[in-house]
Amino acid sequence: MEVERGACRSADRVLAMKPITSVVYSTVLSAAMLGNPLATRGQENPTPQTETDEYTSYELLAPESASFAIRYEVTATTPGVTVYFNPIRKGSVASDESVRDVMSGEPLKFEIVSGTEAVKDPLLKGADADVDYIKVHLARPVPPEGQARLLILKTYKDARSYYREGDTVVFNRPLSIPRNKVTLPAGYEVVACNVPSQVLTEPDGRISVSFMNGSGAEAPLIVKARRGAEAGAPPKSADRTHRNGPPPEAWPGTWQLAEWAHSDPENVLLLRQPEAHSYQQTFDYTTTPETTLAYGFNGKTGVTGVSAYVLDTGEQLKTRVLTRAEAEKTTSEPREVLARYTHFVVISPPASQSAQSLRVRVVETVTEPAVLRVMDQELVFEDALKSTRNAVVLPSGWYVTATSLPATVSQTPDGRIRLDFWNGGPAPVEVLVKARRRVAAGG
Repeated sequence: MEVERGACRSADRVLAMKPITSVVYSTVLSAAMLGNPLATRGQENPTPQTETDEYTSYELLAPESASFAIRYEVTATTPGVTVYFNPIRKGSVASDESVRDVMSGEPLKFEIVSGTEAVKDPLLKGADADVDYIKVHLARPVPPEGQARLLILKTYKDARSYYREGDTVVFNRPLSIPRNKVTLPAGYEVVACNVPSQVLTEPDGRISVSFMNGSGAEAPLIVKARRGAEAGAPPKSADRTHRNGPPPEAWPGTWQLAEWAHSDPENVLLLRQPEAHSYQQTFDYTTTPETTLAYGFNGKTGVTGVSAYVLDTGEQLKTRVLTRAEAEKTTSEPREVLARYTHFVVISPPASQSAQSLRVRVVETVTEPAVLRVMDQELVFEDALKSTRNAVVLPSGWYVTATSLPATVSQTPDGRIRLDFWNGGPAPVEVLVKARRRVAAGG
């Protein structure tokens, strides 16, 4: 059995994904939620339209075409809705549109509607009426606290965004989506990129730049490219260079550098009052229907109240806790791996395995005195966060006074402070957060 291992999220816990008969370790902690992720949202008057997990891939076509193919991944999150609206950007001529339901892989019905018509729907109250929209009919209503994952494909022709400038081609386009990739035409190298980006080589040899932008503002992206790159697929080992990785002879044949912007695990920690030394953790991850999630922990880390469900359908999943001895009877995983933990949480796959992929949400309560504590009347949270996108939500009544790393700050609907830490690299981020109790506002 081949095992894919990820490092522990903290000193004594690790997540693992495994086929039904074996444990496979991977970092899949996540939670794609805004504000309080556990608050039930009413299904009446579903306004405005909400979404999450947006990611866009731009494939630049021949420069003289001024066209680029778009692969837009988005997740509709408004409970109860049966349609989703995707705007067609002003100044772009759209063609070759198609939409698929990611869970099933099946095509979805859609039509192009004018902005005047689209804004009549309560979902788009206050939206721009001067643009056209792709109106997508969802495969199923969005479940309460669930999601509908969509893949929207289209081609844009826009000479103002993609053009020649001397011997270079330029992709000049402000991007509001937080995660993006731009793939150059075959034979072109990147010579300029104004937004810090990861550079990758596609399997067919084309060069891509990929970045994350968690600011909430548009990224004024300008990418310039020039002929000079080798056309065609690179040598098999071209993407197998990592300074801190294993020697080349130890690399499996499929190993490549990961595109961090496309990594979809997301982790939200809802801190309780620090005296409790505990937090509610939610994490979402994408998996296949036949895969079971399992993760280990030691007795000194209290993990309780574990529940899980499929975000696509709302189906609850069976969870159980095994001792090490019980786990040894159900897996062929090496004993030295199992020996690191005293207990294992196992989350069974859904009853139906007809889907192509599933988005699963796991909720648990974790007690770790070393992670969440009080020191000199300050709340102190200190942990290594391994997901690409992580959020720490302070307890009610506390305000942030210090963070060890840059974070975006927002308020949840109930007034709690939320800190989002985005990690664009392979190593975990060591996060320290300090906070103090709010004082009553004076006259």
